[in-house]
This record gives sequence, structure tokens and C-alpha cells, in this order.
Amino acid sequence: MKKILAYSFKFKFHVLFLTLLSFGYTGVSQTSELSVEKVMQDPNWMGNFPSNIKWSADSETIYFDYNPEQNVADSLYKIELRNPSKIKKVDLKEEQNLIPRYGDFNKDRTKKIFGENGSLKLYNIKTGKTTELLDLSKAIESPKFLANEDKVSFTLDKNAFVYNRKEGSIKQLTNIKTGTAKDGKEKEVSEKNAWIRDENLELLQVVNQRKTNKENKEAYREATAKKEQFSFYLEDKNLSNLQVSPDAKFATFKLITRERGENTAVPNYVDESGYTVNLPARSKVGENNTKVELAIYNFEKDTVYTLNTSELPGITDLPDYVKDYPDKDWEETEREVVPTTVYFSENGEHAVVNIRSKDNKDRWIAKINLETGALNTLDRQRDEAWIAGPGIGYTFYGGEEMGWLPDNKHIYFQSEETGYSHLYLLDVTTGNKKALTQGDFEVFDPELSNNKKHWFLTTSEVGPGERHFYKMPVMGGKMEKLTKMEGNNDVYLSPDEKHMAILYSYSNKPWELYLKKTKANAEAKQLTEGQSEAFSSYPWRTPELIEFKARDGAMVPARLYIPEADVKNNAAVVFVHGAGYLQNTHKWWSSYFREYMFHNLLTDLGYTVIDIDYRGSAGYGRDWRTGIYRHMGGKDLSDQVDGVEYLVKNHGINPEKVGIYGGSYGGFITLMGMFTEPETFKAGAALRSVTDWAHYNHGYTSNILNEPAADPIAYKRSSPIYFAEGLEGDLLIAHGMVDVNVHFQDVVRLSQRLIELGKENWEMAVYPVEDHGFVEPSSWTDEYRRILKLFNESLLE
Repeated sequence: MKKILAYSFKFKFHVLFLTLLSFGYTGVSQTSELSVEKVMQDPNWMGNFPSNIKWSADSETIYFDYNPEQNVADSLYKIELRNPSKIKKVDLKEEQNLIPRYGDFNKDRTKKIFGENGSLKLYNIKTGKTTELLDLSKAIESPKFLANEDKVSFTLDKNAFVYNRKEGSIKQLTNIKTGTAKDGKEKEVSEKNAWIRDENLELLQVVNQRKTNKENKEAYREATAKKEQFSFYLEDKNLSNLQVSPDAKFATFKLITRERGENTAVPNYVDESGYTVNLPARSKVGENNTKVELAIYNFEKDTVYTLNTSELPGITDLPDYVKDYPDKDWEETEREVVPTTVYFSENGEHAVVNIRSKDNKDRWIAKINLETGALNTLDRQRDEAWIAGPGIGYTFYGGEEMGWLPDNKHIYFQSEETGYSHLYLLDVTTGNKKALTQGDFEVFDPELSNNKKHWFLTTSEVGPGERHFYKMPVMGGKMEKLTKMEGNNDVYLSPDEKHMAILYSYSNKPWELYLKKTKANAEAKQLTEGQSEAFSSYPWRTPELIEFKARDGAMVPARLYIPEADVKNNAAVVFVHGAGYLQNTHKWWSSYFREYMFHNLLTDLGYTVIDIDYRGSAGYGRDWRTGIYRHMGGKDLSDQVDGVEYLVKNHGINPEKVGIYGGSYGGFITLMGMFTEPETFKAGAALRSVTDWAHYNHGYTSNILNEPAADPIAYKRSSPIYFAEGLEGDLLIAHGMVDVNVHFQDVVRLSQRLIELGKENWEMAVYPVEDHGFVEPSSWTDEYRRILKLFNESLLE
């Protein structure tokens, strides 16, 4: 590396002058009001910004987390609509008596039922009064109004109950028990012990007589006893998602069988005990033996049966990638599936379920025959890559957008059928499906209005870098745009739907709270203003949103930071965001706010910075999302290389002066860039990087690369450790030693590989107290000092 001979740091009027003197450097001085120490310090220096927005049940008050006093943690604050200019701290008594966000409303939304501290409570919206209906001193979970709203279902101790509000009575609907039916019964004895028992009874007549009397009494009780209630035993399974149908004729629940794979351990060398302590951590990709079944409890027949999924269309389909392994025998067997939530129509007449194949290449929506457990498939979405996208949920965790219209005929759901996630209706009686939204944009968080006549939804229709809130007729039609501030409008609708609390931000403005009437032509009023004087005194840049053409013709979106001509050094830094499926080219305040501030510092110093939403990023539809299938480090990396070519052609960047950095997935891309594109990247900082995808977790990795034993080709062409011999430029590796996400083992293995290859131009910085996401300002500062030093030494001549 070219050595910087000296750094000169000087504070004057809170302005830091950074003088960079390089070996052979011409003496040009670059300055910035920013420094690594400043932008990486505790984020409280930036100010105080609201989060965790919620409304009071009566729609009169907005509650949010806030911290104007700069305490260790946020406190709860409120703004009342009658005096929206005043922010008040909520006292402990009021906070403890708040109506929780969870619970269930009745049809006309005048009452809300919820469980709290072992009690079943009913809140009356009109009177503001809360009534305790039951106090069972045990956790009452998932209370819900039934079709007859005088009755409320809830779960307690793994069983379902119904409370009759008129009669004040409780009825237990299910009899689900842990263990097996054999538990508690006399155990079988061995032949040896049976001989000893029989000999004892023959020798001791009193003992024999007592045994006979006991057996006679038990026989009499069994003969005269009432029929024993049916019991369903969980055996070695866990129960979840127990719910009662609105007509109280059925209950459904999931049975989960977990076979633990071989977990890994992460050593903590700085535990408070003074000893090295192994932290429990995840297993590696391919360890996924969890089985999920959906069971139906029929109250009339007093029995339980499970769904039969063997007739789902395409259940034995093989994935397309098998063609790459012609020498392997692939048997068409019934794939394992994972049912998520059951959705009952309001009258209880119909029920549908969302089912995912365990390999996540199929999603079925099926109508359930509750009397038999048979399925009638209503919709199948197949993706040879993997099923995902906004509103579509996750294989094991559900979370999909789905429900019923009040006509008890139509279900709604989201699908990527057209390549973008849109909202659909489907008539379960005819099978007819209708798209309510369409176009090259995505839909987020659709919600039915209180009167069920409209939808409220957020979309990216204006552009992938903006989010706005809309109102649309329930059967589809023109969407009315209710927000107009450029950027991201994260809307929290009041329970009466008359007002919107908007958490809003722009590219260079952190989140603030606004209030607006739920009308398109109403004006939004800013309620909070949290930027500190120190933060607002710097002119934070609005990155230019651009597109450049990739080698395959795709137009790639990016954020661009361009320095002033008098400081431009013709060097460029490429930032690669992490998380795989994440968007960072947009017009709102980035979750990468430290990196955003660092990019302002780099730009002040003359660097051109580009931040690319490469293939695999969120916000651009199915094809963009799955562009990395079976080859991570393919199009996602070539997009970075093509971005550099764009900078060279259009912004005068010297191709010998380009660096790259990023964390997590961004660290992985940095390694792939340094190892496979050495002619493009002269320096790179790989932070908390995946170095071998076979060592990452199952849920994320198996979607993109399948499983290592089944698709080794995908893993070998996607893992940096296989390409380490290509390193030519200067590489910094930084990693937290107690990272339970991307384990420190990843970079230890890579470092040994680099040692064996005889590579000299790399170094490693380790952080003993840090997990995947750093929390200590000292760690952030040390890491980014090293990154800046790397770029200054390697790229500036």
C-alpha cells in the first residue's frame, strides 16, 4: 500500500480540516466539516426522532417513542389532536392503562376485546370504559369475537375456550394434552420383573388379595363411568396458531415437529465472567428438518384430523436446476409443505389456507373442506427461483396479506403473477380471479376500510424510490393519492380513519411526524422537529438518482454523490448495501444513515460515490429480486462493475482509482469484486462478510442457492473463498467476533486460505464485543477510520 506519511487534524469553529499528505502527492489540500469521529459517534448527536407510532383507540391521541431528554432509552410521548402543537410525556400510570394495539374489534368497531395480565377485557370505544370480563390469572391469548358477537373465543394453556358474555359462562372446546395417551398408564414390565412379581404374589397372600381388590374396584369404576372425553395428545409436537371458526364448529391449529440439526457455537472471549463462553448460534444451510402439519378439530364429531396435501397440483414437480446434474437420479416424490394461517369467512361457511412448499418454489391457496380435511386448490404460484415479494410472506412464518371481503365469497391476497406484487380478489365459489392493481410497481400493506367499501394501501406507483398512500374502491378502480410529500410517507391511519399520522422522511432529512386529514387536498402539518443544531448546520447532500445500462441491457438504479470540481480527485468509491433483499436507491432517509454521512465526508474530500440497487435488491419486481438465483456474485457483481464503467465514461473517473466497500451481503460482494474483478477494484473493505454460503443460515440461503448437497454448483460459483487466489488489490477485512449471524469463523477460514495462497496485501480488524450490527461508537469509528485510510492510501496518488 502507498503510505500516508502524516495526518493533520485541527478543529476550528467546530470545523475539522483533514489534510492528506501522500507519498509523491502534489500537495493539494482537501477539507471537510465532517470527520469519521463525528459521523460514527452515538446517533443521539443527530437529534431526536419519533418512532413506533400508534393511535389511541378513540382516535384522539397519537403516541410515539421519543427522547428529547437524551436518556439511555426512549420514553413514550403523545400529541393530542385538540392541541397538536404540544408534545407531552406520558406518565407511567397513563402508559400502563393504555388500550393495547393487539386484540379484536367487533364488526361495527364500537368494541374491542383483548387479553392482558391474565384478564379478558372489553373496551367500549364510545364511552372510553374498559370492563374486565374474566380474571383467570393465566395468559389469555388471541381473543376474538365470533359470528355471534355475544361470544368470544380465546386460547388458554394450549386449549380453546368460548366465553358467553350474556350468560357469563365459559366452555372449553378442545381437549389438547401434551405427551401421549400412554402416559400415566401402567408400564409394561420385563419378563424377569414379571417373574419376580408373580412369585411375590404367590408367596404373600395378603398382598395378592389387596391386588385383586384393587383390580375389582377399577373394573367397577370403568363399567359405571361416563364415556371419557376425547383427548388429542401432542406427543412430541408443538402446538401453534390455535383458532376457533366464527361459528364455533371447528378449530384449526398447527403441529410442529422439530428435529434439531447440528448447531454451531460462537465463542465470546470477553464475557463478564472472565471465561470464554460459547454463545448458542444457528445451524448451517441444509439443516432444516422441521415438519409442519395443519390439524382440524371437529367439535361435533369430537375428533381431530390433518390436512391431506398429497393432491396439490405440482406437488411432485422437480426444480429446473436438476438438468445441470444429468448423472444424478432425481425421483419425483411428494414434496414437504408448510401450511401457514387458516382464514375463515366471517360467517364460518368457508375456510382457506396458504400453503408453501418447503423448497419455497410453490405457493398454493386452497379452500378447506372442514368436514374431511380435503383441499380444493384456488390459486398456485410457481417460481423456479423462490416465492417472495411484498405481502407474500415467508415459508415458516406466514405474514402474508390475505383475508375475506364481507360478502363471504371473495378472498384477497397478493401475488407476483405479473412480475410485480399486486392485490387480487378471488371468488371461492367460482374460482374467478381479478387483479385490483396492475403496473410496473409494487403494493404494500393493503387494508380494508372500516365500512369495507374501500382499500387503503401504499404503493411505489410514482416511482420505485417513493412511497405514497392511496384509497381505492373495494372491487378495484381508480386509486386516489392521499399523500403528496416527495419521499416516503409511512402512514398510520387513525381507528376512525379521519386522520393520518405520517412518519415522513426525505433523502437528507430524518424521519419526522406529520398529521393530515384523510383527504387528498388536505395539508400535512409537521408535529415534530428533532434535528440537533450540530446536525442541521451541515448541508447534507441529496444524492442524485440515476440509471445506467448494464451489460445485459437492464437499467440499473443508483444513488450518486458528485464532489465539487475544485476538490474532485477522480477517484470513486462503490458502496454495496447489505441484506440481499433491500433497497437503498430511494428518496427517503436511509437505514444506512452512518454510511450516508460517510459518503458526504468522502464527497467533501473529492471522491465520487455510487450506491447501486444491484440485481437482488428490493423494490423492482420479481425479475430483479431473483436475478441472483443460483449465482450470487453474478449479475449483482457485474452491476457494480458496469456502474464503475459508467463513472469512467461519464464522470471522469480514473479506472485505476476505484474502491469498493460494504457490510454483510455488501461485504460478500466486496470480496467477490476484489477476487474476481481485480482490474476494476484497487481497494476494498469487506465488513462482516459471508465468505462461504454453505456456512450461512438455511432460511435465506436455500431460497437463492438451493441446498449444498443438491446444488453444489451454485455454492461453488457463489462463495468468495473459492476465488481468493485472484486477490491483487488492497483488502481490509473487518468482523465482530461475537457475530451470531455471519459467524467470525467465516473470515477465520478465509484468512487461512489467504495465508496458504501467500497473499500479502490484506489485513484484518477484529472487534471482540460486536455482533453483526455494531453498537459501540468506538467500534464504528475504528472501522471507518480504517476504511478511509485504506482508500486514501490505495487510491490517491
